[in-house]
Amino acid sequence: MSIDKKLADALLARAEKGDSTVLRSVELKSLFDQIKTLPPEERGAFGKEINALRQKLEHLLSQHQLKSEKLEAIDVTAPMDVNSSLPELLPATEGSVHPTMKEIAKINDIFSRMGFEVWESRSIDDDYHMFTSLNFPEDHPARDDYDTFITEEGLIAPAHTSTMQNRIYKARKKDLEAGKPIAAIVTDRVFRNEDLDARHEHTFHQLEGVYVSKDVNVGNLIATLEEFLSSYFGKKVESRVNPFYFPFTEPSFEFSLSCPFCDKKGCSVCSQTGWIELLGCGMIHPNVLKEGGIDPDVYSGFAWGLGIERLIMMKYGIEDVRHFQSAKLDFLRQFA
Repeated sequence: MSIDKKLADALLARAEKGDSTVLRSVELKSLFDQIKTLPPEERGAFGKEINALRQKLEHLLSQHQLKSEKLEAIDVTAPMDVNSSLPELLPATEGSVHPTMKEIAKINDIFSRMGFEVWESRSIDDDYHMFTSLNFPEDHPARDDYDTFITEEGLIAPAHTSTMQNRIYKARKKDLEAGKPIAAIVTDRVFRNEDLDARHEHTFHQLEGVYVSKDVNVGNLIATLEEFLSSYFGKKVESRVNPFYFPFTEPSFEFSLSCPFCDKKGCSVCSQTGWIELLGCGMIHPNVLKEGGIDPDVYSGFAWGLGIERLIMMKYGIEDVRHFQSAKLDFLRQFA
Protein backbone atom coordinates (compact mmCIF):
# COMPACT_ATOMS: atom_id res chain seq x y z
CA MET A 1 0.00 0.00 0.00
CA SER A 2 1.21 3.53 -0.81
CA ILE A 3 0.25 6.99 0.41
CA ASP A 4 -2.51 8.63 -1.58
CA LYS A 5 -0.72 11.05 -3.95
CA LYS A 6 -3.38 13.77 -3.73
CA LEU A 7 -3.18 13.73 0.07
CA ALA A 8 0.64 13.83 0.04
CA ASP A 9 0.66 16.72 -2.47
CA ALA A 10 -1.83 18.65 -0.36
CA LEU A 11 0.30 18.26 2.75
CA LEU A 12 3.46 19.27 0.88
CA ALA A 13 1.70 22.36 -0.49
CA ARG A 14 0.79 23.43 3.04
CA ALA A 15 4.38 22.98 4.17
CA GLU A 16 5.69 25.06 1.24
CA LYS A 17 3.45 27.91 2.42
CA GLY A 18 4.95 27.66 5.91
CA ASP A 19 1.93 26.08 7.63
CA SER A 20 3.67 24.41 10.62
CA THR A 21 0.39 22.87 11.82
CA VAL A 22 0.71 20.35 8.99
CA LEU A 23 3.00 18.22 11.22
CA ARG A 24 0.15 17.84 13.72
CA SER A 25 -2.64 17.66 11.16
CA VAL A 26 -5.44 15.10 11.26
CA GLU A 27 -4.45 14.01 7.75
CA LEU A 28 -0.88 13.14 8.73
CA LYS A 29 -2.01 11.42 11.92
CA SER A 30 -4.51 9.35 9.92
CA LEU A 31 -1.64 7.99 7.83
CA PHE A 32 0.14 6.73 10.95
CA ASP A 33 -3.16 5.28 12.19
CA GLN A 34 -3.47 3.28 8.95
CA ILE A 35 -0.35 1.28 9.80
CA LYS A 36 -2.11 -0.91 12.35
CA THR A 37 -4.84 -1.78 9.82
CA LEU A 38 -2.38 -3.23 7.31
CA PRO A 39 -1.11 -6.81 7.11
CA PRO A 40 2.15 -7.20 9.08
CA GLU A 41 4.23 -7.67 5.95
CA GLU A 42 3.11 -4.27 4.55
CA ARG A 43 3.52 -2.16 7.70
CA GLY A 44 7.27 -1.61 7.47
CA ALA A 45 7.29 -0.26 3.91
CA PHE A 46 4.24 1.94 4.51
CA GLY A 47 5.75 3.29 7.74
CA LYS A 48 8.99 4.21 5.93
CA GLU A 49 6.97 6.02 3.26
CA ILE A 50 5.13 8.06 5.90
CA ASN A 51 8.37 8.94 7.68
CA ALA A 52 9.88 10.05 4.38
CA LEU A 53 6.87 12.30 3.80
CA ARG A 54 7.20 13.76 7.29
CA GLN A 55 10.88 14.52 6.66
CA LYS A 56 9.97 16.31 3.41
CA LEU A 57 7.40 18.38 5.31
CA GLU A 58 9.97 19.34 7.96
CA HIS A 59 12.51 20.27 5.26
CA LEU A 60 10.00 22.48 3.42
CA LEU A 61 9.00 24.20 6.65
CA SER A 62 12.63 24.87 7.57
CA GLN A 63 13.31 26.27 4.06
CA HIS A 64 10.28 28.53 4.32
CA GLN A 65 11.48 29.71 7.72
CA LEU A 66 14.92 30.55 6.34
CA LYS A 67 13.41 32.57 3.49
CA SER A 68 11.11 34.49 5.83
CA GLU A 69 13.99 35.37 8.16
CA LYS A 70 16.28 36.87 5.50
CA LEU A 71 16.75 40.45 6.68
CA GLU A 72 18.24 43.52 5.10
CA ALA A 73 21.62 44.44 6.56
CA ILE A 74 21.66 47.38 8.99
CA ASP A 75 24.38 49.48 10.55
CA VAL A 76 24.11 48.63 14.24
CA THR A 77 26.47 51.50 15.15
CA ALA A 78 24.30 54.17 13.50
CA PRO A 79 21.58 56.25 15.24
CA MET A 80 18.14 54.68 15.23
CA ASP A 81 16.68 57.08 12.68
CA VAL A 82 19.17 55.93 10.04
CA ASN A 83 17.58 52.49 10.12
CA SER A 84 14.03 53.77 10.48
CA SER A 85 13.17 52.58 6.97
CA LEU A 86 13.34 49.00 8.25
CA PRO A 87 10.42 48.74 10.69
CA GLU A 88 10.03 45.04 9.93
CA LEU A 89 13.28 44.41 11.85
CA LEU A 90 11.55 45.35 15.11
CA PRO A 91 8.47 43.13 15.26
CA ALA A 92 6.32 43.54 18.34
CA THR A 93 5.61 39.86 18.94
CA GLU A 94 4.89 38.02 22.16
CA GLY A 95 6.93 35.07 23.34
CA SER A 96 5.52 31.77 24.58
CA VAL A 97 6.20 29.17 27.25
CA HIS A 98 8.65 26.45 26.19
CA PRO A 99 6.85 23.12 25.60
CA THR A 100 8.92 21.38 28.28
CA MET A 101 8.00 23.98 30.91
CA LYS A 102 4.37 23.88 29.82
CA GLU A 103 4.22 20.09 30.26
CA ILE A 104 6.10 20.19 33.58
CA ALA A 105 3.41 22.57 34.87
CA LYS A 106 0.77 20.00 33.87
CA ILE A 107 2.72 17.19 35.56
CA ASN A 108 3.13 19.21 38.76
CA ASP A 109 -0.58 20.03 38.76
CA ILE A 110 -1.61 16.38 38.43
CA PHE A 111 0.61 15.24 41.28
CA SER A 112 -0.36 18.21 43.46
CA ARG A 113 -3.98 17.14 43.15
CA MET A 114 -2.87 13.62 44.12
CA GLY A 115 -1.38 15.01 47.34
CA PHE A 116 2.30 15.20 46.34
CA GLU A 117 4.56 18.08 47.31
CA VAL A 118 6.64 19.58 44.46
CA TRP A 119 10.39 20.09 45.00
CA GLU A 120 13.15 21.53 42.83
CA SER A 121 16.56 19.93 42.34
CA ARG A 122 20.02 21.52 42.02
CA SER A 123 22.33 22.25 39.10
CA ILE A 124 25.39 21.17 41.08
CA ASP A 125 25.65 18.67 43.93
CA ASP A 126 28.05 16.48 45.90
CA ASP A 127 29.05 12.81 45.89
CA TYR A 128 27.09 12.04 49.05
CA HIS A 129 23.67 13.05 47.72
CA MET A 130 24.38 11.80 44.19
CA PHE A 131 25.68 8.34 45.14
CA THR A 132 26.36 7.47 48.79
CA SER A 133 22.92 8.36 50.16
CA LEU A 134 21.36 6.27 47.38
CA ASN A 135 23.25 3.05 48.16
CA PHE A 136 25.59 3.20 45.13
CA PRO A 137 28.61 0.90 45.66
CA GLU A 138 32.04 2.54 45.69
CA ASP A 139 32.97 0.87 42.37
CA HIS A 140 29.71 1.64 40.56
CA PRO A 141 30.45 2.79 36.95
CA ALA A 142 28.21 5.85 37.33
CA ARG A 143 30.84 7.29 39.71
CA ASP A 144 33.39 7.48 36.88
CA ASP A 145 33.91 10.84 35.22
CA TYR A 146 33.40 9.32 31.77
CA ASP A 147 29.81 8.51 32.76
CA THR A 148 28.98 11.55 34.92
CA PHE A 149 29.99 15.22 34.70
CA ILE A 150 32.35 15.85 37.64
CA THR A 151 34.30 19.07 38.31
CA GLU A 152 37.96 19.22 39.35
CA GLU A 153 36.74 20.03 42.86
CA GLY A 154 34.72 16.81 42.96
CA LEU A 155 31.31 18.45 42.58
CA ILE A 156 28.76 16.78 40.30
CA ALA A 157 26.20 17.91 37.75
CA PRO A 158 23.26 15.72 38.90
CA ALA A 159 22.58 12.83 36.54
CA HIS A 160 19.21 12.23 38.23
CA THR A 161 16.79 14.11 40.46
CA SER A 162 17.22 11.28 42.98
CA THR A 163 19.87 13.52 44.57
CA MET A 164 16.96 15.16 46.41
CA GLN A 165 15.69 11.95 48.07
CA ASN A 166 17.88 12.15 51.17
CA ARG A 167 17.02 15.83 51.68
CA ILE A 168 13.29 15.12 51.37
CA TYR A 169 13.42 12.29 53.92
CA LYS A 170 15.31 14.38 56.48
CA ALA A 171 13.13 17.46 55.94
CA ARG A 172 9.85 15.56 56.28
CA LYS A 173 10.84 12.97 58.92
CA LYS A 174 8.90 14.73 61.70
CA ASP A 175 5.76 14.83 59.55
CA LEU A 176 6.14 11.11 58.92
CA GLU A 177 6.46 10.38 62.66
CA ALA A 178 3.33 12.49 63.23
CA GLY A 179 1.36 10.19 60.94
CA LYS A 180 1.58 12.14 57.67
CA PRO A 181 3.13 10.24 54.71
CA ILE A 182 6.08 11.63 52.77
CA ALA A 183 4.74 12.27 49.25
CA ALA A 184 6.96 14.36 46.99
CA ILE A 185 8.01 14.76 43.38
CA VAL A 186 11.03 16.53 41.88
CA THR A 187 10.78 17.88 38.32
CA ASP A 188 14.05 19.43 37.21
CA ARG A 189 17.01 19.36 34.84
CA VAL A 190 19.65 16.60 34.87
CA PHE A 191 22.90 16.03 32.99
CA ARG A 192 24.38 12.90 31.39
CA ASN A 193 27.61 12.25 29.51
CA GLU A 194 25.75 10.85 26.50
CA ASP A 195 26.41 10.36 22.80
CA LEU A 196 23.72 12.54 21.23
CA ASP A 197 21.13 11.06 18.90
CA ALA A 198 17.36 11.19 18.37
CA ARG A 199 16.74 9.43 21.70
CA HIS A 200 19.62 10.72 23.85
CA GLU A 201 20.56 14.21 25.02
CA HIS A 202 23.20 15.40 27.49
CA THR A 203 20.75 17.74 29.25
CA PHE A 204 17.11 16.89 29.87
CA HIS A 205 14.44 16.94 32.59
CA GLN A 206 13.50 14.16 34.95
CA LEU A 207 10.51 13.43 37.16
CA GLU A 208 11.44 11.82 40.47
CA GLY A 209 8.77 10.62 42.89
CA VAL A 210 8.84 9.19 46.41
CA TYR A 211 6.16 8.02 48.80
CA VAL A 212 6.88 6.74 52.33
CA SER A 213 4.45 5.61 55.02
CA LYS A 214 3.50 2.48 56.94
CA ASP A 215 2.50 -0.69 55.05
CA VAL A 216 3.29 0.68 51.57
CA ASN A 217 3.50 -1.99 48.86
CA VAL A 218 4.11 -2.50 45.14
CA GLY A 219 0.38 -2.29 44.45
CA ASN A 220 0.40 1.31 45.75
CA LEU A 221 3.29 2.09 43.39
CA ILE A 222 1.54 0.69 40.32
CA ALA A 223 -1.78 2.37 41.17
CA THR A 224 -0.07 5.76 41.64
CA LEU A 225 1.75 5.60 38.31
CA GLU A 226 -1.32 4.34 36.44
CA GLU A 227 -3.41 7.19 37.87
CA PHE A 228 -0.84 9.80 36.85
CA LEU A 229 -0.32 8.42 33.33
CA SER A 230 -4.06 8.08 32.72
CA SER A 231 -4.53 11.71 33.73
CA TYR A 232 -1.60 12.91 31.63
CA PHE A 233 -2.60 11.08 28.44
CA GLY A 234 -6.30 11.69 29.00
CA LYS A 235 -7.29 8.03 28.81
CA LYS A 236 -7.08 4.88 30.91
CA VAL A 237 -3.78 2.99 30.61
CA GLU A 238 -2.69 -0.41 31.87
CA SER A 239 0.75 -1.25 33.21
CA ARG A 240 3.22 -4.12 33.17
CA VAL A 241 6.28 -4.50 35.41
CA ASN A 242 9.39 -6.60 34.86
CA PRO A 243 12.18 -7.26 37.40
CA PHE A 244 15.22 -5.01 37.09
CA TYR A 245 18.11 -3.69 39.21
CA PHE A 246 18.70 -0.25 40.73
CA PRO A 247 20.96 0.35 43.77
CA PHE A 248 18.36 2.49 45.53
CA THR A 249 15.29 0.24 45.25
CA GLU A 250 14.61 -3.39 46.18
CA PRO A 251 12.74 -4.96 44.52
CA SER A 252 13.24 -2.91 41.36
CA PHE A 253 11.16 -2.87 38.18
CA GLU A 254 10.99 -1.63 34.63
CA PHE A 255 7.53 -0.14 34.20
CA SER A 256 5.73 -0.40 30.84
CA LEU A 257 2.37 1.07 29.97
CA SER A 258 -0.17 0.00 27.40
CA CYS A 259 0.23 2.14 24.29
CA PRO A 260 -2.26 5.03 24.61
CA PHE A 261 -2.24 5.52 20.83
CA CYS A 262 -3.36 2.09 19.61
CA ASP A 263 -4.91 0.46 22.72
CA LYS A 264 -2.41 -2.43 22.57
CA LYS A 265 -3.21 -3.26 18.93
CA GLY A 266 0.28 -2.29 17.74
CA CYS A 267 1.48 0.90 16.04
CA SER A 268 4.68 2.75 15.09
CA VAL A 269 4.95 4.39 18.52
CA CYS A 270 5.09 1.08 20.41
CA SER A 271 6.96 -0.81 17.63
CA GLN A 272 3.87 -2.96 17.04
CA THR A 273 4.09 -4.52 20.54
CA GLY A 274 1.20 -2.70 22.22
CA TRP A 275 3.48 -1.75 25.17
CA ILE A 276 5.93 1.07 25.84
CA GLU A 277 8.84 0.77 28.31
CA LEU A 278 8.66 4.04 30.18
CA LEU A 279 10.47 4.24 33.52
CA GLY A 280 12.36 2.61 36.36
CA CYS A 281 10.80 2.20 39.79
CA GLY A 282 10.68 0.03 42.89
CA MET A 283 10.39 -0.16 46.65
CA ILE A 284 12.87 2.16 48.38
CA HIS A 285 15.92 0.21 49.59
CA PRO A 286 16.14 -0.07 53.43
CA ASN A 287 19.67 1.38 53.29
CA VAL A 288 18.35 4.52 51.57
CA LEU A 289 15.64 4.97 54.21
CA LYS A 290 18.19 4.47 57.01
CA GLU A 291 20.49 7.07 55.46
CA GLY A 292 17.57 9.50 55.48
CA GLY A 293 16.93 8.87 59.17
CA ILE A 294 13.86 6.67 58.62
CA ASP A 295 13.44 3.28 60.30
CA PRO A 296 12.84 0.68 57.53
CA ASP A 297 11.39 -1.75 60.10
CA VAL A 298 8.52 0.70 60.68
CA TYR A 299 8.15 2.47 57.33
CA SER A 300 8.31 1.48 53.68
CA GLY A 301 7.96 3.37 50.45
CA PHE A 302 8.32 3.45 46.70
CA ALA A 303 10.20 5.66 44.22
CA TRP A 304 10.38 6.14 40.47
CA GLY A 305 12.31 8.15 37.88
CA LEU A 306 11.03 9.23 34.47
CA GLY A 307 12.47 11.27 31.59
CA ILE A 308 10.04 14.15 31.02
CA GLU A 309 11.06 14.86 27.42
CA ARG A 310 10.44 11.21 26.57
CA LEU A 311 6.93 11.49 28.00
CA ILE A 312 6.28 14.64 25.94
CA MET A 313 7.66 12.97 22.79
CA MET A 314 5.18 10.14 23.23
CA LYS A 315 2.25 12.45 23.86
CA TYR A 316 2.82 14.63 20.80
CA GLY A 317 4.58 12.24 18.42
CA ILE A 318 7.92 14.10 18.50
CA GLU A 319 10.62 12.06 16.78
CA ASP A 320 13.85 13.71 18.03
CA VAL A 321 14.69 14.72 21.62
CA ARG A 322 17.23 17.26 20.33
CA HIS A 323 14.39 19.52 19.15
CA PHE A 324 13.74 20.63 22.74
CA GLN A 325 17.08 22.46 23.06
CA SER A 326 17.61 23.33 19.40
CA ALA A 327 15.88 26.75 19.61
CA LYS A 328 14.23 25.89 16.27
CA LEU A 329 11.35 28.35 15.97
CA ASP A 330 9.37 26.14 13.59
CA PHE A 331 9.34 23.46 16.32
CA LEU A 332 8.59 25.79 19.23
CA ARG A 333 5.79 27.64 17.42
CA GLN A 334 3.79 24.43 17.17
CA PHE A 335 3.28 24.65 20.95
CA ALA A 336 2.77 28.43 21.24
